[in-house]
Amino acid sequence: MNRNRQLHLGAFMRPVSLHTGAWRYPGAYPDANFNFAHLKRFAQTLERARFDAFFMADHLAVLNMPVNALKRSHTATSFEPFTLLSALAAVTEKIGLVATASTTFDTPYHVARRFASLDHLSGGRAGWNLVTTSNPDAALNFGLEEHVEHDERYRRAREFFDVVTGLWDSWADDAFLRDVESGEYFDPEKLHVLAHKGDYYCVRGPLNIARPPQGWPVVVQAGSSEAGRQLAAETAEAVFTAQPNLEAGKRFYADVKGRMEKLGRDPDHLKILPGAFVVVGDSQEEAREKRERLDSFVHYDSGIASLSIALGHDVSGFEPDGPLPEIPESNASRTARQRVVDWARDEGLTIRQLAQRVGGYSGLQMVGTPDSIADEMEQWLVEAGSDGFNVMFPYLPAGLDDFVEKVVPELQRRGIFRREYEGNTLREHLGLPKPENRFFAVSQNAG
Repeated sequence: MNRNRQLHLGAFMRPVSLHTGAWRYPGAYPDANFNFAHLKRFAQTLERARFDAFFMADHLAVLNMPVNALKRSHTATSFEPFTLLSALAAVTEKIGLVATASTTFDTPYHVARRFASLDHLSGGRAGWNLVTTSNPDAALNFGLEEHVEHDERYRRAREFFDVVTGLWDSWADDAFLRDVESGEYFDPEKLHVLAHKGDYYCVRGPLNIARPPQGWPVVVQAGSSEAGRQLAAETAEAVFTAQPNLEAGKRFYADVKGRMEKLGRDPDHLKILPGAFVVVGDSQEEAREKRERLDSFVHYDSGIASLSIALGHDVSGFEPDGPLPEIPESNASRTARQRVVDWARDEGLTIRQLAQRVGGYSGLQMVGTPDSIADEMEQWLVEAGSDGFNVMFPYLPAGLDDFVEKVVPELQRRGIFRREYEGNTLREHLGLPKPENRFFAVSQNAG
């Protein structure tokens, strides 16, 4: 393993914290998810710290839990991702801007057009988090009585990717002549009509936006199921994943990169970035106290609702201090469900204990000093558990400031994180090549 490898750091910023109690923590901004002044400050702070990307997830349903739980949620409202990231593009210069767009409830032409626009507006900093949307409540907002079946969603996503990237390649990089003397604005020979007809989509094209500055905005994928891993190996350039520990991370890393090699893709052209919930203290004891205080703000109503969503099954009617009963599989996220079932079985947790864990944050956690957190991140990097992390902050702004002011300098001191950006685009930050235009390979380097 090359010990000179560099960490890549994204920031998970929608919601600004996944922890249910984050908005109640002393000094936190309760309205952080829906206050542009705060979000602008966060993005600029992350850029000063030389983060690769600001990542905005998206939620397509509000009524996805009982009202007694929903009324305690700080994520009930937030900005639509493209609107926010377009505004942030104007007040930042380098940091990547990644948004989620669902292949289940959107159309390829809309997604291709929006991301191409964001890439142009930001000067090549856009990234598309390609998801299939596991939340069945979202289906009810898009004219469906039932959610699309799990594997069907991934089959649709694969074709969706082909259509979107084909639309991004509608124009050669040097198609636009803008010759004032001749009056010729573009060269028709450098325009491709996609004329896609597949199992799920029929899209003529071409896209009515010039090819994005990056060729394609960076393609990110977030699924960890069997279907999700295969989709990532075939299409993704970065993977946001949930891995509970280093050993699990190493298995996931080897599996997805191994699939890439079998497909003839260069494994270095995909960056695996597990989510890491980071709580920083000046001592281990202080960090643990911060985490315990944060968890104390999780109400049982919130926890049990989050647990039911993770399981894809309402467990609010079961005895809180009893064991988790047998839970049938659902059409929700299989990875999240299995993780909770494994905790209940392996650790003997009650429903109340599971609710507390899931209602706070239950994935990979780094709770400690700047040194110990840097140690852990470096170990993941050196032992091929990840290429970096998608950092989740416990509360804002202090949790973000702690990481930027204390952990980032330690990572830089060790030589595993940049002190300055070396390029201007998200692809350059991540060390990814510009994709060749599949229809105009000869003119790829002309623009």
